[in-house]
Amino acid sequence: MSIVNRRNAVLGWATWQVAKRYAAHKARRAVPAADEGGPNKRAIAAAGAAALAGSVLFWRKARRRHDEQSAASEEDSE
Repeated sequence: MSIVNRRNAVLGWATWQVAKRYAAHKARRAVPAADEGGPNKRAIAAAGAAALAGSVLFWRKARRRHDEQSAASEEDSE
């Protein structure tokens, strides 16, 4: 009997749907609601800052890796 079959695929899909709904519900409870029912500007700003910091760190690491590879290839060509 194969592990990947229709029954297990359906069970996995259903479990994933329930987990996504539960995670979304938990995330909505974790973020404090805005006072007037509008968007929570503090939470949006925090998420934006985190995204910006993550992208800066990613690009710095990628650039450093590229510089190391180009320096190594220049040494090999000499």
